[in-house]
Amino acid sequence: MRYAYAITTALLLGGAASSLVLQHPAYAQSAQNEPGTIASAAPKPGAPMSFAEMVAKLQPAVVNVSTKQKVQVSTADNPLMQLFGGDPNGGGDGQPVTREGQSLGSGFIISPDGYIVTNAHVVNAAARGAKVESITITLANRKEYVARLVGSDTSSDLALLKVDATNLPYVKFGDSQAARVGDWVIAIGNPFGLGGTVTAGIISALHRVTGQGGAYDRFIQTDAAINKGNSGGPMFDLNGNVIGINSQIYSPSEGSVGIGFAIPAESAKPIIDTMMKGGKIQRGYLGVGRQPIDEDIAASLGLPKDKGELIGRVEPGQAADKAGIKQGDVILAVNGKEVNPDETLSYLVANLAPGSTARLSVVRDGKPLTINAIIGTRPTEEELANLVPGGAPDGSGNGTPGAPELRASTDLLGLQVTGLTPGIANNLGIPPGSVSGVVVTKVDTSSDAATKIQPGDIISSVNRVAINTPAQLAAQINAAKAAGRNTVLLYITRVRQGSIYIAVKLKS
Repeated sequence: MRYAYAITTALLLGGAASSLVLQHPAYAQSAQNEPGTIASAAPKPGAPMSFAEMVAKLQPAVVNVSTKQKVQVSTADNPLMQLFGGDPNGGGDGQPVTREGQSLGSGFIISPDGYIVTNAHVVNAAARGAKVESITITLANRKEYVARLVGSDTSSDLALLKVDATNLPYVKFGDSQAARVGDWVIAIGNPFGLGGTVTAGIISALHRVTGQGGAYDRFIQTDAAINKGNSGGPMFDLNGNVIGINSQIYSPSEGSVGIGFAIPAESAKPIIDTMMKGGKIQRGYLGVGRQPIDEDIAASLGLPKDKGELIGRVEPGQAADKAGIKQGDVILAVNGKEVNPDETLSYLVANLAPGSTARLSVVRDGKPLTINAIIGTRPTEEELANLVPGGAPDGSGNGTPGAPELRASTDLLGLQVTGLTPGIANNLGIPPGSVSGVVVTKVDTSSDAATKIQPGDIISSVNRVAINTPAQLAAQINAAKAAGRNTVLLYITRVRQGSIYIAVKLKS
């Protein structure tokens, strides 16, 4: 189950361009949630007295999904090795050893011949270097099957499995677009490996954006209890239809606090249908680094907040670069659809077909532009991760050793900076010539910058004007102050994290 203050992925161990509709063969048996069979069991509108009859019909189609994995573990830092002269578990001399791991989640059968839907993070390798050895499906009657992986899509967190069986109980997808906030829903799954567990609640929100970006950052939020192990299990409406796939929780404790998220059926079904057809999932890609227009950035740009997104990076050779999008542009709309916190640039573009033309409404240096871009194909999540420089900053907070501190007029910012010399770049681990600007050596704790900038950050531009020396930084800050601007837009690079625009208020 994905969980925590920021949505993350964990297991028990602790738009697609294609919209294919699968034409199922005629099955002799009927679905567990066939309208004619479920109507008499469904609770009447209003607060139901019991879900028991409905659950009895649906639960046989919900399964337990477990994997066995081989994981390589480093033993070099094992303190027992220092006491006993080797790895007590047989690793020997600190060399990596192979351990057996497990993961556990839920799923549901969508055809009598054994197709099963679950989350990708339930059946994918749980760690770098891990390998999934086997996947086991356990039915409500405890009968077990070995499953093969038909398809897995990390972006949507969906996977399709297949077992060799016939006449299995199954359920069908419903219409999540008809769901309303306040409607009753039921979640069935295997939290914490306890076996079939049923929880009920209401839909708390629709089209919930969690900030992950991409084509599928739209979830049904519910207060039905969802915990680790519920991942991949179905969310049913009161007609017994699957309107969501439980996948994430928001929690400080790794347990349910009444905020759970399910992938809507409207997003999931086309992907599952494509997997069953053996098709490839493709999404649109622009090739930019982006960030929302918050209040401070809006003030520095003279734009309304929460309207559009600021381009902080343009990937060479990708769609945006070829179309002429530049760092510092603000994209306000895609094909006439406004870019905002609910309809992000990533969401709008990812749901476009690769090869199609997108009309982008852009603001550059305060002037409106219209730019047409030929949409590319979105890379895999692993490839996207490699586009962002690095890991984490060193976090020392002690500035740059031996660097001369030059104040100039940067007191308006509350910063002391120095030039980015080759020696400093080498100390920071920056490839020669990859970044230009000035390096922050000290931050005034009483300034607005103290909450946004840290020693070691590299400032490359002020209000989209490139700077390379402390004097140039000071000149731009003074010019902004003279023009009556109380906020400036800085483009900074944080070592091993990447580059971003930050709006900083000037000291009075």
